[in-house]
Amino acid sequence: MNDADLNLLIALDALLIEGSVIGAARRLGLSESAMSRTLGRLRATTGDALLVRAGRQMVLTPYAEAIRERTHHTVSEARAVLSPTAQSLDLRQLDRCFTLRTNEGFIEAFGSALIAAVAEQAPHAWLSFVPKPEKSARDLREGNIDLEIGVLGNMGPEIRLQALFRDDFVGVVRAGHPLMQQLDIAQFAAFGHIVASRRGELGGPVHDALRQAGLTRKVAALVPAFSSAVALAQDSDLVALVPRSLFLHHPLIKNSTTLAMFELPFATPEMTVSQLWHPRLENDAAHRWLRGMVKDVCQPPRTEPRHTTSA
Repeated sequence: MNDADLNLLIALDALLIEGSVIGAARRLGLSESAMSRTLGRLRATTGDALLVRAGRQMVLTPYAEAIRERTHHTVSEARAVLSPTAQSLDLRQLDRCFTLRTNEGFIEAFGSALIAAVAEQAPHAWLSFVPKPEKSARDLREGNIDLEIGVLGNMGPEIRLQALFRDDFVGVVRAGHPLMQQLDIAQFAAFGHIVASRRGELGGPVHDALRQAGLTRKVAALVPAFSSAVALAQDSDLVALVPRSLFLHHPLIKNSTTLAMFELPFATPEMTVSQLWHPRLENDAAHRWLRGMVKDVCQPPRTEPRHTTSA
């Protein structure tokens, strides 16, 4: 193979991910001067500058932007080809951090159970939960996260997906709330509502259903997390709207004697919560084990919680 130095692909991948010589050098464990020389070789090979100065920063050229994902995918596939497909896994010796990108609701509902399950089987492994400000497969492709969990749209044809459970919204109020004695759509809309949205949005399926019925709800508060909505509803006559999974799985909420859950007096679309990963981790034994742990933890509880009523 005299026509191309395929080792340059690894350096190219690092440069395109980091967007700087210093960052690429750090990622590959090289000196800055060595990385600069490699960039010179890449420029000579591709016939493109790849990185150019823009003020005090370096930016990718249009060609570099165009080949960024393709390069990373090629390097990942090459590494997968050279890795054994059958790996032995000693969970008692597994020393690894798994990074999961998900929202606060999943952490509150399933985080403690997942951490306990992982610790029981792999005492040296641990989990890092990171927020997801946007729905993008970029971090999966670049290897920054191991799993993406949530209600997600199309993340690209190569991304693997497994459905975990179906979810919908329910109402949560304090025990003894008037809605637990008489519940209809007009009564439901009459009480103040607590809306949970990390993006600060007031719309959603409940808002749409009330509007179709010719009703509007009074928003008393907007909070960033569902657990905050529940905490406010617990000490007031306000109504919190939360995913059913949070009420059924949250360690404090599901056993609370001061909270009550009720079915909404109208239909809302169901949501499918899934876990997603990059195909380079498809045959990774530790990652397969992690996916199994997540799937098991998300199974429905055997018994329904107390304080539940139907409209």
